[in-house]
Order: sequence, then structure tokens, then C-alpha cells
Amino acid sequence: MNIYSAIQIGEYHTNQCEDHLMIKKIGSDKIICAVMDGCSTALDSHFASVLIGKILRKATIEKGYRDLYETSPESIDEELKDIMRTVFRELSVVKKQLMLDEKELLATLIILFYNIKEDKGIVLTIGDGIICINGEITEYDRDNKPDYLAYHLNEDFDDWYSRQQQKVSFENPKDISIATDGILTFTRIKKANTEDIINFAQYLMTDLTYNETEEMLNRKLKHLEQHYGVKPTDDLAIVRMSL
Repeated sequence: MNIYSAIQIGEYHTNQCEDHLMIKKIGSDKIICAVMDGCSTALDSHFASVLIGKILRKATIEKGYRDLYETSPESIDEELKDIMRTVFRELSVVKKQLMLDEKELLATLIILFYNIKEDKGIVLTIGDGIICINGEITEYDRDNKPDYLAYHLNEDFDDWYSRQQQKVSFENPKDISIATDGILTFTRIKKANTEDIINFAQYLMTDLTYNETEEMLNRKLKHLEQHYGVKPTDDLAIVRMSL
């Protein structure tokens, strides 16, 4: 199994990259990957995406410890729910402790949970973003009005989780990618070496060029800039898992 990742500030952004990503193993046979995208019109949106990533990392570590002496939930969805319950709770606590405004916590989240031993997993998208499972790309677009997790921190977690429709389960995967919506914002920013047109999302999420190096995605981004003269105008975070 190879895991590739890349993060790049958008061409139209000048201060901070508002996206974030996380990759963390749980024991020897489970892995969590995630990408977060802070809301550009909110407050300190780079803080929101990084904070959610750090809380998710903590939840993943704690689950690893629990798995050592507790029986894991029976289904992949229940395991993901267990992790998200911790994220939900911890984010609520931090909001109160730091007296944060809701606008300081607005970030999308795409989380991939994969059980290596069982060879199956699930992807949950909270807000918008792009996922690709075995070459099939799915775009979640809420007309630039994502349903952020922060909007629901005062609700009952079980009720909120039961309403989540942007979940995709999979078995025996060969290639899986998750990305923030910056992957759809490539535009020409300088003279290109070619007039050829390609699908940038497919190139990053399905094409196998440079797969012999862990820097595959970064090399692809460089190739797009140097050969096609394009860069994403919005921030981009992407994780790709090939098996």
C-alpha cells in the first residue's frame, strides 16, 4: 500500500493556506486519512482546518489505545462513528474553553477510514469536496454553502450522524483519493508548453504517472504548472491511497 499526499496554497491566496490534511495509522491494520478546507469568508479559517485536523489526530490515537483492550464496533461505519463522536465532543469543548465564535470553526472535512485486514472502508464528506474510488470521481458541491460540522455542535451527536448522507462504503479497493474542492480550480497562470487539454482531477486522482515515488502528487502539481501553465486558484489538499 502506498499513500501519497500534497497540499498547496491557491494562486489567489496570499497569506495562509486554509487547507490541511492528516494521515494516521490505528494499530497495524487500520488507517485514517483526512482533508480539511477552512471557509475563506469566516474568521481565521486556516485555524479551523488545522484545529479539526489536530482533534481528529487525537481521536485516532485514543481509538488505537481503546482497541488494545476493548472490542471494536462490528461495522466500519460504527468505527468511524466512534471516531467522529470524539471529534464532535472535543470540538465542542474547545469552542467553550477558548470562547470561540462559530465563524472561527468553519471548515469542511473529508475522512477516509480503511481497515487493511478486512480490506474495506468508508469515506465521509462533511461539507463539500471530491472523492475518487477505483476511478469513479464523486463531487460534493453545496453551491458554495457547505454544511459545516461547527453548525451542529449544540445538537445530539447520534441524531446528527444518522442524517449524514455523504458516506460511501467500499471493499477491495485499488485506488482511493480524497481532495478539497481546490482540485476543481486549476487555471492558466502563465504561458504553457502545450495547448493540450486534460482533466486535472483525473490526472491527480486516477493517473499512475510518478507512482514509483512518494512525491507523486507534488511532482504532478509541478508538471501541471510547468507543462500546462496551470495552478489551483483555491487551496488544495489531497490524499491518495493505492493498493
